[in-house]
Amino acid sequence: MPLITLRHLLDYAAEHGFGVPAFNISNMEQGLAIMNAAQACDAPVILQASLNVRRKYAGDRMIVSIVEALADMYPDNPICLHQDHGHDEQACVSAISAGFTSAMMDGSLMADGKTPASFAHNVDITARVAQIAHWTGASIEGELGVLGSLETGEAGEEDGSGATGKLEHDQLLTDPDQAAEFVAATQVDALAIACGTSHGAYKFTRKPDGEILAISQIEAIHNRIPDTHLVMHGSSSVPQHLQDLINASGGDMPQTWGVPVEEIERGIRYGVRKVNIDTDCRMAMSGAMRRFARENSKNFDPRAFIQAGMAELEALVRDRFERFGAAGHGRKIQPISLPDMARRYADGALDPRRVAA
Repeated sequence: MPLITLRHLLDYAAEHGFGVPAFNISNMEQGLAIMNAAQACDAPVILQASLNVRRKYAGDRMIVSIVEALADMYPDNPICLHQDHGHDEQACVSAISAGFTSAMMDGSLMADGKTPASFAHNVDITARVAQIAHWTGASIEGELGVLGSLETGEAGEEDGSGATGKLEHDQLLTDPDQAAEFVAATQVDALAIACGTSHGAYKFTRKPDGEILAISQIEAIHNRIPDTHLVMHGSSSVPQHLQDLINASGGDMPQTWGVPVEEIERGIRYGVRKVNIDTDCRMAMSGAMRRFARENSKNFDPRAFIQAGMAELEALVRDRFERFGAAGHGRKIQPISLPDMARRYADGALDPRRVAA
């Protein structure tokens, strides 16, 4: 099956009331584990690559080739290939030119990926990138508000993206009225919002409640722009059993808490359609590989270590497909080509300004 766009997938997800986990990948093995899980439960897939993966680890050619091969190997599971956290035009346009069907223009931060940007800058750059992407049929995700902790006022960093310094409370929570204005001005296909989540494993110092994880803010935004596809970033749940697995196998991971899956499920009921997950995947693979090394000290075949990690990752991914409601929908989604999507944008059929009136 050809790759599909984020807009096409999230329109379908909204119609059927479910969320789609978006998994960051760096290599073939992660892609295979995710697709094995998708095949097992008949789910559509969002595979993401960060700028660091594109520029410093694997490269565009490798990532696109891997995902295109996966699309051929798993023809019943639609795949959207998405760039995560691009902070300037070049990052997003180059991804789309390389074969990504979707990109995130994160104008909440400046091009350095660290300095919070003004609302005007965010609107200007996101609108320009969305226009370019829509000419080709590709999708654009924007971000309003700065991802960071309501406990500390600081942002975690992952793959080069994360605000530095102390952030004001209002920066850490997306305003519903401003969100409506942003969607109308930029025509983004999905909107990442700030609600107290953050990158990395160390999101919360205690099990999060409404004071430090504002799912109610998601509800308020959804009530204001009910037809806009919302995105939760920094949404790894940092499972306790994976923390224990890592530490029992030679790791030294301090106690921490992530975003409870049941809170993500609440968010999905309030219009969240894309849920970003990276840390959990890293923990699953590295924890299982550590355990394999501890239990098989004479083994030196790297494939055996990696296969152990893949099995743990596959179990995690399948759970998320099922919990978020994406299972059972893969075969039901028919692909729409990029030229056809471009025509729909040109005809106004996909103009999100209608939802912010």
